[in-house]
Amino acid sequence: MIYIGVTGWGDHNIYPKGMAARDKLKEYAANFPIVEVDASFYAVQPARNVEKWVKDTPPDFLFVVKAYQGMTGHQRGDIPFSSKEEMFAAFKESILPYKESGKLGMILFQFPPWFDCNKENVAYLRYCREKMGQFPVALEFRNQSWFSAKFRSQTLRFMESERWIHSICDEPQAGEGSVPTVLKATNEEKTLVRMHGRNTAAWVKPNGKNWREVRYLYRYNQEELLEWKNNILKLQEQTKDIYVLFNNNSGGDAAGNAKDFIQLLGIEYKGLAAKQLDLF
Repeated sequence: MIYIGVTGWGDHNIYPKGMAARDKLKEYAANFPIVEVDASFYAVQPARNVEKWVKDTPPDFLFVVKAYQGMTGHQRGDIPFSSKEEMFAAFKESILPYKESGKLGMILFQFPPWFDCNKENVAYLRYCREKMGQFPVALEFRNQSWFSAKFRSQTLRFMESERWIHSICDEPQAGEGSVPTVLKATNEEKTLVRMHGRNTAAWVKPNGKNWREVRYLYRYNQEELLEWKNNILKLQEQTKDIYVLFNNNSGGDAAGNAKDFIQLLGIEYKGLAAKQLDLF
C-alpha cells in the first residue's frame, strides 16, 4: 500500500475559506489517508489533543508522529524534564491514543545536521531504540556522513538490525547538512519517504530572519514526480507499505504536489472522511 499525505494539517490550500482551525483535520482527512504530526516535535502533547485528533479522523487514517525535539538533540537549553528517562516516558504516554486506536503509522526521529556518524551518536541511537520498545520508529538523518562511502553500508545494516524504518529523503544536495536519496528499505513492513523540495539556495541557512519560511519553497514538476514514481515502484519490491509525505509547503505547494502524485500513481483511496459541507 502507498499512503500519500503532507506534513501538518494547519496551513494548506485545501480548506474552504473561513474554516475554523479545529475543523481542519476533519477536512484534511477527506483528502489524504496520512499526516505527519509536527506539534509533537515542539512539545509533548497532552492526551486530550491526541484523543481529539484520533476522534476527528476515519478508522483507516494513519499518523506519522514526529519525536519530541529533546529526544533528537534539537532542544536549545535544558529539557523540561528531570531526566531523559522521564522525557521518553512522557512522550510514550502521549502517543498511546494513536496506538490504541490502530492509527499509529510510526514515530519519526529526525536528527539535526550536527548529528554526525560517530560512536557516541550510534550509542544514542541504540538508546532511543531501546527506550521506544515495540513502537515502530523511523530514522532520518540530516548529516551526510551516515551515507558516505565509508559508512553507508554499515549505517543501513545498523538500521536493519536495530529495527529502524528508513526515512528516505528527497532534498537539496547542499553539503554535509543534507543527505542523498538512498533507495534502500531497512524494514520489510514500512518505509517512509519525505519530500523536502529541491531549493538548494535556501537549504543552507541564508542571511535574514525568514530563512525557515523559504527553505521549503519549492514545487515539484511533472518530470520530478515521474522520477519518484519510478523510485516508489523500486521500493515496493523491498517493503510492504510506503508512506510518502510532502514537506515542500513554504509556498503552499505540498498539498497540490501530493494530489498530483496520487493521480500519477493511479491511486483511489477508500475510507477517507466525508467533505465538510457545513462549517457550523
